[in-house]
Amino acid sequence: MSAILTLNAGSSSIKFAVYLTGDGDPELLYVGQVENIGGAAELKLAGDTPVSIGAKDHETAVQAILTAVEPLLEGRQVAGVGHRIVHGGPDLGEPARLSPETLAMLEKLVPLAPLHQPHNLAAVRAAQVAFPGAVQIGCFDTAFHRGKPFVNDAYGLPLHFYEQGIRRYGFHGLSYDYIAGELRRTHPEIAKRRVVVAHLGNGASLCGLLNGKSIATTMGFSALDGLVMGTRPGQLDPGVMLYLMDQGMSSAELTRLLYHDSGLKGLSGIGNDMRELLASQSPDASQALEYYVARLRREIGSMAAALGGIDGLVFSGGVGENAAEIRARVVEGLGFLGLSLDQTANQQRETRIGDGKVDILVIPTNEELVIARSVADHI
Repeated sequence: MSAILTLNAGSSSIKFAVYLTGDGDPELLYVGQVENIGGAAELKLAGDTPVSIGAKDHETAVQAILTAVEPLLEGRQVAGVGHRIVHGGPDLGEPARLSPETLAMLEKLVPLAPLHQPHNLAAVRAAQVAFPGAVQIGCFDTAFHRGKPFVNDAYGLPLHFYEQGIRRYGFHGLSYDYIAGELRRTHPEIAKRRVVVAHLGNGASLCGLLNGKSIATTMGFSALDGLVMGTRPGQLDPGVMLYLMDQGMSSAELTRLLYHDSGLKGLSGIGNDMRELLASQSPDASQALEYYVARLRREIGSMAAALGGIDGLVFSGGVGENAAEIRARVVEGLGFLGLSLDQTANQQRETRIGDGKVDILVIPTNEELVIARSVADHI
């Protein structure tokens, strides 16, 4: 058996997994992550105590991962490395080999995803040095949403901007790809119908699925639109940006505001950790959570309108999978759509937590497996 390494690089962390190739799905061998890159960085393999490492950037973090992974391989060759890359632009709709030409194209998309794209590409460069003989495959979060109806893909701008690539790309596609596949495998009675998937983490979005295909999603040209997130504002009147520019804010200051200082962090004045906010007695934290839930309800209604109704709601992502209180508060306001929660099932985090005419599910996502499958198809 040969091995596949997957790298899922975020702004200050890298999730990684090692799979073995064989018949059927790649077999998971180990999974882990490096957190707090640039600070008090720690490397953790599942089940082990975190180990402090000196990872000042993503390249050194990848080197630490490789050092930890090497003895686990037991002499097996790494035949392929798969990378989550947030933005594939208008041209990359399938997993692709990361040639110099492809990487140059992806570099041009950095301004559209500054919180993620540079780190995704840094991990690619480090892996190319470490495994020069391995195939390097990019898997794009935007790819799943290609083919949406024009009305859910365009902005109300002159058409030539759409033709230049200014459109609603959507993100979290690897997560939605996995959820769509799990629905087909475990809930076929729902999979072909109208399903809204809520990927809720530090970044957050919704996707409206019809027969497993993306019809509409809350994120757009960049990863800023739609739901309020940990540090990003979500839906925002563009006139606010024009006003702040007139007040003298620079492009760099606006970028900092929108990607790092807004969302739950900005509204609460505390931070972006949902667990901390739920435990807080601060009125500002409470108000921030009210806004978070209200935006979720509004956007779920929007997805239902785009689909012509709703037959299923799926919660996923770190918040969606673990925050029972958030799930309860969201569903509480959606009874008019036929959603009703089984409170006991919700608290126990069972897979099926609804007791109304619309199915409500909790399905942990697995972006790494989607990446590993794509690499296996190329080796």
